[in-house]
Amino acid sequence: MRRSPRRRTRIFLAVLLIYVAGITWLLWRVVGDIDPRYRESAEEAQVEIAQLMATLVEQDVIAGAIDTRRLEPLFRALYAREFSAQIYNLHKQKVELRVYVTDRSGRVIYDSTGRAVGADYSRWIDVSRTLAGGYGARATRDVEADPLSSVLYVGAPIRWAGEIVGMVGVGKPVQSFGQFVQDARQRVIWVGAGSAAALLVLALIVSVWLVRPFGLTADYIRWLRTQRGFHPLRMLRRAAAMARAAVQEMGDAFTGRNYVADYVQTFTHEIKSPLSAIRGAAELLQEAGMPPEERERFLANIGRESERIQQLVDRMMELTALETRRVLDQVQPVALGALLREAAQGVAPAAARRGVVIDVQGLREDLGEVHADGDPLLLRQAVGNLLDNAIDFSPEGGTVRLSLRLQGRRGVIAVRDQGPGIPAYAQAQVFQKFYSLARPHSQKKSTGLGLAFVREIAALHGGSIALGNAEGGGAQATLTLPLISGPLR
Repeated sequence: MRRSPRRRTRIFLAVLLIYVAGITWLLWRVVGDIDPRYRESAEEAQVEIAQLMATLVEQDVIAGAIDTRRLEPLFRALYAREFSAQIYNLHKQKVELRVYVTDRSGRVIYDSTGRAVGADYSRWIDVSRTLAGGYGARATRDVEADPLSSVLYVGAPIRWAGEIVGMVGVGKPVQSFGQFVQDARQRVIWVGAGSAAALLVLALIVSVWLVRPFGLTADYIRWLRTQRGFHPLRMLRRAAAMARAAVQEMGDAFTGRNYVADYVQTFTHEIKSPLSAIRGAAELLQEAGMPPEERERFLANIGRESERIQQLVDRMMELTALETRRVLDQVQPVALGALLREAAQGVAPAAARRGVVIDVQGLREDLGEVHADGDPLLLRQAVGNLLDNAIDFSPEGGTVRLSLRLQGRRGVIAVRDQGPGIPAYAQAQVFQKFYSLARPHSQKKSTGLGLAFVREIAALHGGSIALGNAEGGGAQATLTLPLISGPLR
C-alpha cells in the first residue's frame, strides 16, 4: 500500500526526531561518562604511586617493624616545593598527594597531613582489602556535606619476608582533576551544540535549496503586506504554518515520483467506471433495430457519464491549483454573515428541488459585522460545497441548518443536515481525495473532491475543517476561520 506524501513526510519527521533524541541521549551518556573515566585514569596512576611508596617504606622495615621516620622530612619538603605547571587549562602550583601508613592491624602510624596518626583504619575498605592481600580503593569526603571534598585512596601492601606487615594508602582529592572533568564536559557540550547547529544550518541550506522554487519567502512577505497593523502572534502562527507547508513540499520533492503515480493511479481508477459505461453504451447503440426509447436511455447515459468525467477533470484542476498555493493572491475583509446568506441563496434552487429547507441561524446584527481576511470567492465555494453535501444527504423535506457563532477570536461556521450521518468506517477517510459515500436519495456519484477542496481553502485561510456526527442524528461540518481583530480601515 502506498503512503501519501504527507504521511511519508510525517514518517520522515518522526524518524528525524528519533534520530535527534538518540543523539541527545548518546551525548548525555558521554557527558555522564566523563567523570568515571577520569577517575579510572587517576586511580591507575595512584596505583603505581602507591606501589612506589610501599617499595620505599619496605626499605626501612626491621624485623617486621615499619620505620616511617624518613617520610616526615620527605613530605615536608615536598609540600614546601614551589613550582608552576600549566596543564592545559589547569594551573598547578602545589602538591595535593596524601600518604598514610598503617601497621598490620590497620592503625595509622604515619599520615602526611598529620591528622590521622593513631586512628584505627582497619574498617576502611582500602586498608582491610590490602592487608588481606587484595586490592583496595575508596573515595571518602573530607567534609561529609560537601561532595567536592571527596578524596580517592588506593592501597599497596608493605611486605617483609613474604608477609604483609602493613599498607600504604595514597590519596588524591577528586577536585584536583575535577577541573579536567568540567572542562571536558564543556568541550563535549560545545562540540555537540556546534554539531547540532551545523546540522540545522545544513538542513536550512537544503530547505532553502528545495523550497526556493516554491517562493516561500516571497509568499510570506506578500502575506505580511496584506496585514493591517502589527500582530506578532498571528505572524508567528503564519510562519509556523508556512514552515509546515515547506516541510510537506520537501517531502513531495523527495517523493514526487510516487506522489504523481498515486495521483494518476487514483484518477485513472475514478474515470475507469464512467469510461466503461460510455464504451458499453456506444457498443449497444451500434446494434441495429434498437427501440427508440432504449437508444434515448443509452444516449442519456453517455451524456451523464461524460459530464461526470468533465466534473472530475475540472475539480482536479481546481484542487491542484489550490494545493500549489501557500498564500492567497488577494486578501480582503469578508463579512461572514453576508457570505453565509449569499451561499444559502446560491444553493436554494437545488434545495427546493428536493424540498429541503435551508435554515440560517445565529446571524444577528452584531455577528453580521464579523469579518475574516480571505478570498470571498473561495470561502463562498467552501461553504457552498458543505451545503451541497448536506442537501444531498438530507431526506426529502428535511432541514439543513447553517449557523455562525463566535469562539474567541475565531468564527465557527456550522452546516448540519438530518441525514443518516457518517458511518464509523468512513470517518477517518472523508477528506481523502476521490473518497465519497453513496447518496441515499440519488444514484448520482460524487467526485469525492469536495471536502478535500474545502480543506485546502480552510488551510489557505489559516483555519480548519471538521466533519462528524451531530448529537440527535445527522452530520455536521464545522469550518473555523480566524477573525480580524481591531477596526477595519
